[in-house]
Amino acid sequence: MSLPVDMLTPFSMPLAALLAVLLDRLLGEPRRFHPLVGFGNLASAIEKRLNQHTQMAGVAAWVLVVLPFVGLAWLLRPYAPFAVDVALLYFALGAQSLCEHAEAIAKPLQQGHLDEARRRVSWIVSRDTSTLDESGIAKAGVESVLENGNDAIFGTLFWFALLGGPGALLFRLANTLDAMWGYRTERFNLFGRFAARIDDALNWVPARLTALTYALLGQTRNALACWRAQAPGWDSPNAGPVMSAGAGSLGVQLGGAAIYHGQEEIRPPLGAGPAPVAADLDRAIALIRHSLWLWLAVLFVIGFLHA
Repeated sequence: MSLPVDMLTPFSMPLAALLAVLLDRLLGEPRRFHPLVGFGNLASAIEKRLNQHTQMAGVAAWVLVVLPFVGLAWLLRPYAPFAVDVALLYFALGAQSLCEHAEAIAKPLQQGHLDEARRRVSWIVSRDTSTLDESGIAKAGVESVLENGNDAIFGTLFWFALLGGPGALLFRLANTLDAMWGYRTERFNLFGRFAARIDDALNWVPARLTALTYALLGQTRNALACWRAQAPGWDSPNAGPVMSAGAGSLGVQLGGAAIYHGQEEIRPPLGAGPAPVAADLDRAIALIRHSLWLWLAVLFVIGFLHA
C-alpha cells in the first residue's frame, strides 16, 4: 500500500540524509575536482590578497568566500529540493574519508611499521608526528577521529536537519575556514578570529549532541564524568566535550604533551584509562560509524512523529 504524498514529505529530509550517507560510504570523497579542495584554494588566494592582520579584513574575507556559495545553494534548492539536498550533503560529509584515513594509520601501526603510521597520521593532525611512538600515534589518531567526527559528520548533519543542504554547506565551509585561518599565530591571530568565532557558534549545539552520542554508545558513566570534569579545562569550548566524552566512552586517556609549530604544549588529560594502542583506533572508527547510524535513526523517528 502506497503512502499519501503528504505522508512522504516529512521523510524527505531523513531519506536525503540516508542517501547522501550511502553515497559517501560507497563512493567516498571525489578523487578529482573535490569542491572543498577548490574552495580551499579560493580561500587561500583571497586570504593572501586581503590579510591585513586586522579583524575587519577577516570578516570581509569570510563573507566573500562563504556567502556567495550558500546563497547560490538557497537559490537552486527550490527547483529540485531533494536532489540539491542529497548532493550538498554528500559533498559536505567526510565520514568515509575520515574512517579511511584512520584505518590507514591503524593497519601499519598494528603491523609495527611506525614510520608509515607516523606519515599517515601527519595527514590528519597539525602536531609534529616525527618522534611519536606507538602510543603517541594511536593517541593522535584517536583524538583526530573523535574531534573530526563532530566536524566532518555530526555538525554537518545537525545543520542539514535544520536548514537542508544549504545548512550543511554553510557549516562545512565555516569549519573549513576555521581549520585554515583559526590559528593564534602572527599571521592569523586577528585575521582568522572571526572564522574561529563563527565556527565555535555553529558548533556549540552539535558538539554537545556528539558528546552525548559518544557517551551513550560506550562507557556511558565514565564518558559523562569525564565530560563534566575535563571539558572546561580544554582550550576549545567544543572540542573539549567531544573529546573528553569520546575518550571516556572508549575508556582511554588522551591529551598530554604534544608539539605544535615547534613548541611543546602540555594539554589537560581527556578520558580515563590506559593510553591508547593501535586497536583503539579501530574502536574509535566503530564508535563513529555506530553514532552515524544512530543519528540517521533519530532523523527518521523525527520524520515519523511529524507525519
